[in-house]
Amino acid sequence: MKHQSPERPGLDPLLADSLFILGYAMLYIGVLAILRGILILVNPDLAGGVPFTDLARSFLVGLRFDLIITSILAAPLLLALLLPNGLGTRKLALVWLGTCAAVTLFAGVAELEFYREFHTRLNSIALHYLEEDPATVSSMIWHGFPVVRYLLLWLALWLVYFFSLRWLDRLTPKRPRQGYRAALRLPVFILMVCLAAWGGRGTLRSGPPLRWGDAFHSQHLFANHLALNGTYTLSKAAMNNHQEQADKWLTALPTDTAVTLVRDMLLTPQDELLEPEQYVLLRRHTPVNRLPAPPRNIVLIMMESFSGEFVGAFGNDRGITPEFDKLATRGLLFDRFFSNGTHTHQGMFATVACFPNLPGYEYLMQQPEGQNLFSGLPVLLNHRRYNDLYIYNGHFSWDNQQGFFRSQGMSNFIGRDDFRDPIFIDPTWGVSDEDMFNRALQELDGMPADKPFYAILQTLSNHTPYALPEQLPVEPVTGFGKLDLHLTAQRYSDWVLGQFFARAADSPWFEDTLFVILGDHGFAITRQLAEIDLLRFRVPMLILGPGIRETYGAVNHTVATQTDVVPTVVGLLGEPFVHQCWGRNLLSLQDDDPGVGVIKPSGSDQTVALIRGDQLLVKPPGGKELLGRYALYPDEFYHLEEDNELNKELSAELAAFIQSALQSLRDNRSGVPPQQAQ
Repeated sequence: MKHQSPERPGLDPLLADSLFILGYAMLYIGVLAILRGILILVNPDLAGGVPFTDLARSFLVGLRFDLIITSILAAPLLLALLLPNGLGTRKLALVWLGTCAAVTLFAGVAELEFYREFHTRLNSIALHYLEEDPATVSSMIWHGFPVVRYLLLWLALWLVYFFSLRWLDRLTPKRPRQGYRAALRLPVFILMVCLAAWGGRGTLRSGPPLRWGDAFHSQHLFANHLALNGTYTLSKAAMNNHQEQADKWLTALPTDTAVTLVRDMLLTPQDELLEPEQYVLLRRHTPVNRLPAPPRNIVLIMMESFSGEFVGAFGNDRGITPEFDKLATRGLLFDRFFSNGTHTHQGMFATVACFPNLPGYEYLMQQPEGQNLFSGLPVLLNHRRYNDLYIYNGHFSWDNQQGFFRSQGMSNFIGRDDFRDPIFIDPTWGVSDEDMFNRALQELDGMPADKPFYAILQTLSNHTPYALPEQLPVEPVTGFGKLDLHLTAQRYSDWVLGQFFARAADSPWFEDTLFVILGDHGFAITRQLAEIDLLRFRVPMLILGPGIRETYGAVNHTVATQTDVVPTVVGLLGEPFVHQCWGRNLLSLQDDDPGVGVIKPSGSDQTVALIRGDQLLVKPPGGKELLGRYALYPDEFYHLEEDNELNKELSAELAAFIQSALQSLRDNRSGVPPQQAQ
């Protein structure tokens, strides 16, 4: 007779299942901690400047965020404790936990590159990309990132987790042929639910549960981001109604107080308020210090990801932007200029429509309020009967660009499908910057001579996946590690910019044209300045044209953002104009005006900041304001300051700006009414 081994005694079924659930929680939290450690490894420069104590605290704070996700995933297992046989053979439990881990670990691995690209944990940016055009986003990811390597990392982490879970299943066997004891079933269930509820709140404090603002424990932004959990932030972005977050700003101050403060911030001695009871900033602006011969045409060039960190004219001469640097010696350079957001679509509506990036309206061009009429460049120049032109390498359907700008009054669009036999076409986005500028020159040369024109030229080659022509006209950038390809693309875009100006100089319209060159936003680098990652917002703005440098000088140190572009440009035409821009004519300010601007990151990151001169007030989500002083060059620095009066003053200005702009947008009073149009 074949020998049969005795059955393993096993544990009481209720105890065995409870231990299995607790063991799962420890295993899952351990894997999440490994992911957090990998995030440090792929960002050594950012982590290198953070004290060890802050990094350690990030893991402790992060444990609380991990507990929230862990507890939520455990909910079906806890409900099973009420059944007579509990988790049964645990096959369904293993399938559930394995599937959930596969999804969340995939998100965690994908977040490694997401964070390097955007310096933020997973949020509504990811959702926006997937909703906008999954095919384009998939192409960008496949061509721009080491997808196979990360898939292998994801598979390895999942296998380690799942086989550990199987080991845990064998480690906690249930006593054969025995169900739960009825008398203990409910008490154990209540105990486990209490533990899960504590974990799901992430805190033992009374009041609200753990909020993402609780992750901001350090002066180092990377340490604060490290404490977060990507699945948590992505879930919050999917569930949150950001309009509700915007609503909180609408009652920050009494309305009269907010309006008074924002007018003090933005009105100049050359402004005359019109219909002040109805419109916050509607005014007639009369420019001063005019050019000897005002320009006839305007060409606005928005350079993709043109970070000020690598612009030689800013003292960062690394050979990345030699053509822009040459142009800067012929025009007026703004060296404290910032993007209003951290994505192209925000740079577009802030620059062209002169309306700021606001909480809850980061995707303004796609939201219903984007149908409002703004007092931007198309509106102000269409009244003067200008011809218009918008040329872009890619599809104008992306971010609803054509719909938005057509509603503002533009009519002539040339996008990806309008190029024939391009020099190079990126399989993800569109044609090369060479093709875009070549076509722009053709179109501008063909403009009717009897009317002035304005043109918006938007580059794209300096965007992930940085697909460039095989025969590059510039030397590839080396020595910057993972930024080499990005900076090669920036150098290429800069070279094309130089070629455009060299050829345009021979065109008959050139001498009568005002050129404005600026970056749509910067990009993540290996340093983070202040709690809002200020260096991501720093971009150049250069104004070129006859008499510009002679009249206004070589460099302007005034703090400015993209909402200042339209009133400045239209002001250079020399005639009074009516507008309601959330910026100012930078060339009509008093000499002692340090400049002011409000900036906000993309997506569901609700951090906002006000910059005034060398002062910076940052309001993180759910946290108190942080006041500091900064410098960009020649010696970059940032340090926090204790000045309660100044903190209170800047905080009120920030709240007034956001509250008044939001109310103006909600009331559809952000444009120029017909009776005031000129």
